[in-house]
Amino acid sequence: MIFNDDKERVRFLKFAAVGAVGSVLDFGIMNLLTRLFTMRLVYAGTISFLCAVINNFTGNRLWTYPESRSRHILHQLGMFFAVNAAGIVIRIPILHYIEPPMESVFQRMTDWSADTAQIIAKNATLGLAIGFVMIWNFFINRYWTYNDID
Repeated sequence: MIFNDDKERVRFLKFAAVGAVGSVLDFGIMNLLTRLFTMRLVYAGTISFLCAVINNFTGNRLWTYPESRSRHILHQLGMFFAVNAAGIVIRIPILHYIEPPMESVFQRMTDWSADTAQIIAKNATLGLAIGFVMIWNFFINRYWTYNDID
């Protein structure tokens, strides 16, 4: 198992910390686009995801895996992006199919306005999607994008 090693546990925690910063960026951009520009969640979530990917690649290359330099930065970015592109295939159906029932649940179970329930549902759905994709991203990136380190 990957976490039998202290070094890998530290890498996972660093990866998660970089991902947390990317998630803040992801949530911020998604909320900006859906609230200010009334963009649909699937589109806003895709744009915010791409911004988070660039942030996360930079953080992981510089901090989580600083010893991973056997590949040119653009090649490694391409690999990282490919993993994240597969992650977006996981993410989009979650955003598309989970938001409407989640919004309905929030409206029925609370006294919140429809607008508040919608905002909470968008954020809860995005949080769920981020969680699933983070697990995917860590393991695939560790064993493919950053497989040049011990």
